[in-house]
Amino acid sequence: MTATLRPDLAIIAANVADGARVLDVGCGDGTLLAALRDQKGCDARGMEIDPANVGACVARGLSVIQGDADRDLAFYPDQSVDYAILSQTLQTTMRPDKVLEELLRIGRHAFVSFPNFAHWRVRLSLLWGGRMPVTRLLPVAWYETPNIHHLTVDDFRALVDERGIKVEDAWFLSGDTRCSPAAANLRAEHAVFLLSR
Repeated sequence: MTATLRPDLAIIAANVADGARVLDVGCGDGTLLAALRDQKGCDARGMEIDPANVGACVARGLSVIQGDADRDLAFYPDQSVDYAILSQTLQTTMRPDKVLEELLRIGRHAFVSFPNFAHWRVRLSLLWGGRMPVTRLLPVAWYETPNIHHLTVDDFRALVDERGIKVEDAWFLSGDTRCSPAAANLRAEHAVFLLSR
């Protein structure tokens, strides 16, 4: 199942319990939702801001609505899903802290993945070139990016610590390969956290 998924999505899929109720916020084209539905028997639903992606999801038979994580999560009832998922979307929201609180209100657990802007290549690009990097994982120029908050692994750890949020597990990726949590703020390009209250 996980071979065709983006590496952070493969980690999430591997760690969602069979038959779970899932809400994927910012589900994109529904790749993760389809895998969870088809191969893990999950009641998988999604919310996506881009109407073209919503159409693509619905065409695949997925239960996806158009919505904005900053405004529309308030309409979901408390503890209505087992897992609320926010993959590579946190940094695009207006208030990541409030979106994170909503995820943990809606779900018993929350998966959050994001690009780490403290990765050594980002730091090197800024140090030597003085410009925001364009890489395979951050493929657009600063003025085209949907990213409005550039967070790091350590920023995220501080936020969850301040809010009293429990980190159940964490995975770190360098390229498509998992790397050690040691010095993850410097070595990881992406992070995946499993959270709960």
